[in-house]
Amino acid sequence: MTADTLTRPTVRPAGGAEGRTRARRRSTKPQQVVGSGTGAKVGAGIALALMAVMWLAPIAWALVTSLKTEPDAASVGDGWIPEHGFTAAAYGKIFSNGKIPMWALNSFFVAAMVTVLTVAVSALAAYGFSRTLFRGRRLLFAATIASIMVPPQILIVPLFREMLSLNLVDTYAGMILPQVVAPPMVYILKKFFDAIPRELEEAARLDGASNARVFLSVILPLSRPILSAVAVFVFIGAWNNFLWPFISTSDQSLMTLPVGLATVKDSYGLQYAQLAASGLLASVPLILIFMIFQRQMVKSVATTGLGGQ
Repeated sequence: MTADTLTRPTVRPAGGAEGRTRARRRSTKPQQVVGSGTGAKVGAGIALALMAVMWLAPIAWALVTSLKTEPDAASVGDGWIPEHGFTAAAYGKIFSNGKIPMWALNSFFVAAMVTVLTVAVSALAAYGFSRTLFRGRRLLFAATIASIMVPPQILIVPLFREMLSLNLVDTYAGMILPQVVAPPMVYILKKFFDAIPRELEEAARLDGASNARVFLSVILPLSRPILSAVAVFVFIGAWNNFLWPFISTSDQSLMTLPVGLATVKDSYGLQYAQLAASGLLASVPLILIFMIFQRQMVKSVATTGLGGQ
């Protein structure tokens, strides 16, 4: 197969009606696609298998470590097989520790509130940039996109001073509000809103719909897949966020799970088996969220760029 067969130019068939009939017969034949052969499928399968091993190997290592005794987990070069056998003692100590369920509940509350507020704020901002005309819109959108390039670590000190001035340090609001601003999500939603046909909006306006009604009754129902995908991404980011919750609170009753797990130690120092077990348990909600919304995430990727249909 050559490149000519993939990008054949349109040529008027010669020979009158008989030539056009032969051309229609040729056009009905299935076209070969680059990369659809057996070799390409085998190569793709090998690449996917290697990527799966790279992703699963750390999880398998954490699982094995969590099932070791603390001396085996702390020993260097012990390998996968522990000297004293496997045990679930680390999981028992975690469940007997009353703080870890409280930290998990704090993580879920903070991540859920960040997700709801971020999706709402980002969707409203994206709708304003995509569907409304106002002075300075392009400049404001350019500033929003430029803010993506600012490392969040640079903003830690100004944010902490602002939360301190508002008496929001060591509060849920102090942990949630600074995480609500998400320029990448505004950009993603704006690009999706741009692809929604404007004829739908114009039809709604002919029926007397306001901007709020168009946003709630036209834009949001068509954007459920991308909103679900954005919500999952935001929830995962908020659940795993360590830096800002670590800085904004020192009260153990308000700590999130990543911050609380960093303090898991006893008189013998860090307990690696307990840390591995806690990390695996902390990932369970994220796995469940992904399994619940995976169809919406795949659908959002499939429909993005196709007019939101």
